[in-house]
Order: sequence, then C-alpha cells, then structure tokens
Amino acid sequence: MPIGRLAPAQRLLTEALDTLDHAAGPAAGDTEMLSVLTVCEDATRRLDLIAVHTVAALQRRGVFADRGYKNPIGAVADLLGCEWADARRRVLGAQQVCQRVGLDGTVLPPRLPATAAAFEDGRIGLRHVEVIGKVLGTDAAARLAPQIWAEVETILAAQAVETSPTPLLSVGTAMVDALDADGPEPDDRPTPQVNELHVRRHRGGPGGRITGRFDDAALFDTVATALDAHSTPVTGDDQRTAPQRAAEALADLCAQVLTHGEIPDRGGHRPHLNVIIRLEDLQQRARAAMLDFGGTLTPESLRMLACDAGVVPVVMNGTGQPLDVGRLTRVIPDGIRRAVAARDGGCARCGRPPSWCEIHHVLEWENNGPTCVENCVMLCRPCHRLIHHSDWQVRMDGGRPEFIPPGWIDIERKPRQRPMVHLLDIA
Repeated sequence: MPIGRLAPAQRLLTEALDTLDHAAGPAAGDTEMLSVLTVCEDATRRLDLIAVHTVAALQRRGVFADRGYKNPIGAVADLLGCEWADARRRVLGAQQVCQRVGLDGTVLPPRLPATAAAFEDGRIGLRHVEVIGKVLGTDAAARLAPQIWAEVETILAAQAVETSPTPLLSVGTAMVDALDADGPEPDDRPTPQVNELHVRRHRGGPGGRITGRFDDAALFDTVATALDAHSTPVTGDDQRTAPQRAAEALADLCAQVLTHGEIPDRGGHRPHLNVIIRLEDLQQRARAAMLDFGGTLTPESLRMLACDAGVVPVVMNGTGQPLDVGRLTRVIPDGIRRAVAARDGGCARCGRPPSWCEIHHVLEWENNGPTCVENCVMLCRPCHRLIHHSDWQVRMDGGRPEFIPPGWIDIERKPRQRPMVHLLDIA
C-alpha cells in the first residue's frame, strides 16, 4: 500500500480512473468513447514518464544494487510483476531521456534531448523512445559525425510524433544507412590466423578474465552454437543481460562436463571447497574457503556453492600445516536430487530445466538444516544467486516451495508459487 504523500495521490488517481471508466459506460456516445481512448493514451504516456524518471533516480542512488540485483531490469520486472521486455523498455528509456550525472558530479543533458522533450510533452510514447534509442545505438550511427548524429535524432523525434514505432524504425534505419554510405573504414592488413584462449586470474581479488579468439570457423561455430543453445532466456522475466547469460552458460557447460563428462582424473571433479578451519561452522569456513582457481569468494557466494557441491575438509594447525585431509563428501546425494527434481520440475522459481539447476537448502546447512527432500529446493543459478544475495526468501508450504518477495517489491510480502504443470491432473 502507498505510504506518506503517495496515499492521497493514489486516492485521487483512483477517483479519476473511476470517472473515466464511468464515462465509457453503456450510456456514452461513440464520440465520447473515442475520446476516452485518447485520454487513456495521454494518461499512459504521463505515467510512463513518471515511471522512467523514477527508475533513473533509483539507478543513480544505487537502490537496485543495494538490494542484490546486478541488473536493474530484473529488479523492475520483479517489483512491477511485468515482462522482462517491458522492464527493459523502462530502464533503457531512463538511460536515454533523463538527465545524467558525470563522474565529477556534473549534471549532463539527456542522451536524446529532442526525444526527451517530445516524451516530456506527451507527444510520443515510451515505445518511440525505445526505437529512436535503438536506431542511434547502432555501429552505423556511431560512425556519424556528432553534429549529423544530433540532427538525425532531432528529425526522428519530430517524425515520431506522426509515426508509429515500427515504421519509425524502418525510416530511422534507412536514414542512418544512407548517411553511413561508406561504412567502416577498409582495413587492408592481412588477417592473422589465430585460435587461442587466455584464462587469467584477477590479481588481488576473486575470479578472473577469459578472452579468446577463433579464426577457425569450425572451432568458433562449435563454441558459439553451444553457448547460444544454453544462453537463451528461458522465461520472460530472465533478468540477465545477453553477456551475463553467455558467461553463465559457459560456466554451466563446464560444470556439466566436470560432473558427467569423460575427462582426465586430474580435472574430473566439480570445484570443491578447501575448508581450512572447523567443518562444523560453515559461516566460519566460508570466510576462509578457497577454490583451486579464482581465489577466495565472498561468504554469500561460498554458501551458494556449498548448497550443491563437494566438500573436502582440511584441518590445519596453528602454524598453517595440514594435519588431516578428509574424503570428498557430496552435500546433496543423487537420490535426493532426483526426488527434488521430480517434485519441482526444474527451477521452482522460473522453470528452467533440471539439468541447469542446483539444490538449495531452505534451512541453511550451516544452521543444521537437514539434507532431505522436505528441506531442499531446485533453483537455476540466477534464481539461486538472488536467494543468497537479496532479500528474497524461500520456504516450504505443504511440501512445495514458495518464494517471499522483499518488502520493497510487495509490502505485504505475499508468497508466490510457480504453477507446477507436471503435477496438474489434466484429466
């Protein structure tokens, strides 16, 4: 429910909408009903304007990042319960038509000033803003001189007032292509034949960087096909960007090979935690646990990995000498994993297939949570990360998992359950 100054604003808005709805009732004439449609569109554009300005302000304050979201699009989608594409349109619109703040704190004009002016006046809609931003964000547009680029933006903003978004996209693309008739500058240098992959750890920090180049078309197509097959958004509310999906797809592919593939024993295991203090205290272990590559991880990331990983306890003495190295122990036995997969049918939050999911303890393992079907839930990596790094919570209700959104998404924090299609009695 709205709080503070929002309460009377919502009351007045509700009254206005009720009046508008009454005006479109059975007694209304044709002309009056046609006017209702135009009033609705004007109101929608004004509301979109307010929403876009609000998203921009929240981004500047870092509100979404503070609540555990790497990508503001996912936060907006969860908050509003809308499709990922609709959330993306609002976020990108905020980046195009709102004032920006430079690194030195200087307030900068919108990236699309003429478009911003038309959007502010309600002469164009948010979809128009998206199209103009798409046209002027291409490589061809980037090759235009700044003055010409600005002129094209002004022309498109004026054209948008009289043109629907799809024809506007065609017109803008043709205009930019005509102005960029020469295309990119020719490069007469011979292309070196290189097939290489570099894996580098970050110095002084966790993780690392992987860069590669494949001039061999067959090698490149093999990698690209595998990544493309596993990085496609599974649901409309997938909050990851395309590069994020590709990065996690590569990690998922490698994890599957480590778990199920035929590779030398030297590397034929999943990443495991080298625990250098007491095994009984997972939180303390997490602060000091390490991986073979990538250095130490944050406690949240380590607890997430420990939900469904192999753990090797290493007991150290006060001088750092190993006293005992235990045997590899699986946190989630295969039988329990299969049972949870049968119940949840994949990610219990978004529905991603079981082969790309991990098992999460509802009552944390470090808090003596039992490893049993009733205390386990299947989550894909993005949803698993959200549970560990944000205020989303998961609990069991009647033997099925349900998810409680943060208070800033739903002040009443009503639990949400994904419909389990595989459990429905179709007959």
